[in-house]
Amino acid sequence: MQRLQTIYKRAAARKGGPKVLDVLLAAVRPAQNMTKVSDAAILAEMTACVFRSGFVWRIIEAKWPAFETAFHDFDVMHCAMLADEELEVLQGNAEIVRHGKKIASVRANAQYILDVREEHGSYGAFLQAWPDEDFVGLWSHLKTNGSRLGGQTGRYCLRFLGYDTPLFSADVVAALIDAEVVDKNPTSKRDLLKVQDAFNTWREESGRSLNEISRVLAFSTG
Repeated sequence: MQRLQTIYKRAAARKGGPKVLDVLLAAVRPAQNMTKVSDAAILAEMTACVFRSGFVWRIIEAKWPAFETAFHDFDVMHCAMLADEELEVLQGNAEIVRHGKKIASVRANAQYILDVREEHGSYGAFLQAWPDEDFVGLWSHLKTNGSRLGGQTGRYCLRFLGYDTPLFSADVVAALIDAEVVDKNPTSKRDLLKVQDAFNTWREESGRSLNEISRVLAFSTG
């Protein structure tokens, strides 16, 4: 496996030098204190990411005020108690995206948040307490316990909330293969754990966040 410094040098050469690359990396938003993020904000981001998946993002953004109205500003208790009849009404609401399974996921994810909140006080506190070296475990938790939060959807949700986590864009995957971490797109548990070990090693080596490391990897290819 290559050292991050080697990958960094390749990324710098592609981007016009270390100074240019450092400016690009400086734009990376630092990780947030998750305890300060409300459960309503988390449910809203889960919903936004679910609806963006496989869809044109700008349409979701344009309709977002209607989503907030339809789901009562993503009040978690209200959304968790939506009756089947209310979900059917929402499926006929032309002001939002009328995708039945995605609409139903709002109720399911609200209940998921409530389940976590019962043990941890809030979903944000749960995220803050999660061991940051085990991001693969957190991805699995989202996929297993949430609704439609597997794969990139759950990872984007965490990133947009301000949680420090990698993203596997095509460029990042290509860089992981170039660095001999994996030999294909990491989807199996075995390969995901290899990637996790690599990111943790690179973070210890460099002191950079997982987000920054993702960016260095992406900039090193293409």
